Amino acid sequence: MIHEIQAKTALNKLKRKMPYAWDLNIYRGCVHNCHYCYALYSHQYLNNQNFFQDVYVKTNIVELLEKQLSSRNWKREIVNIGSVCDSYQPIEKKYRLMPQILKLMIKYKTPIIISTKSDLILRDFDLINELSQITYVNIAATITTMDEEVRKKLEPRGVPSLDRFKMLKAFRKTNASTGLHMMPIVPYLTDSSENFDKLFAAAKDAQVDYVLPGTLYLRSQTRKHFFEFLEKEFPELVSKYHKIYPGRKIGAIQNYKKEMYQKLKPLQFKYGLSSNYSKPIKEKLRKEEKQLRLF
Repeated sequence: MIHEIQAKTALNKLKRKMPYAWDLNIYRGCVHNCHYCYALYSHQYLNNQNFFQDVYVKTNIVELLEKQLSSRNWKREIVNIGSVCDSYQPIEKKYRLMPQILKLMIKYKTPIIISTKSDLILRDFDLINELSQITYVNIAATITTMDEEVRKKLEPRGVPSLDRFKMLKAFRKTNASTGLHMMPIVPYLTDSSENFDKLFAAAKDAQVDYVLPGTLYLRSQTRKHFFEFLEKEFPELVSKYHKIYPGRKIGAIQNYKKEMYQKLKPLQFKYGLSSNYSKPIKEKLRKEEKQLRLF
């Protein structure tokens, strides 16, 4: 069900230190149905438990955004779009909020990061290309596995992994940097050396600037939902997960993390792909500063 709501603000200042200072979420809830989604907690503030079914649309988001970007206090800091809920989930086909937002980013020369699991972003290729000629833009795709049968179970309404790689490859024609967010690494389902190798090979073919891996975290509602998912789809894995995520532990045990990163290091070397996602940001913004000093 779709709910139209009025937001109080568009941009939210981040308290923790990140390569970006602000985030922007135009939707609350997401129909991609990723069973590992860390954002399930966010619906509790709406007194709603149906994160995958009930999507809230911030219908006044464009007006609020322009008010913030046009302020004398706006310092053109990096905005991460869709940090909690995907801005290019299917509902965006109807509401078309992203083109309006991108036009404002162009108008106010504001650098952005977009992470998505959808190739709908290609609809806005020209606007993203235009912004990338003005300031820093990073387009990232979250991709967990090259096994479509596993992906369909983990992310029932996400687009195929190959389509996401095609999307990343298309954006190499712009001045945007691109990245593969290989997260979360899901124990026993996406953590094989074979899957990692296929992901790195596809990332190399797409000419991404970086590959950013991350292990699965099971916070609050996510833990409950994910274990229910395992009971239904992979009951043989439940006991194994209790060993990796004992008690109420949010992150995987250290031995598991160590083993995963030991698998990944040789692949980073083999394919010549960095895990440093802040490097393209610094390089691009440094060029901007030099250009500004010339005028």
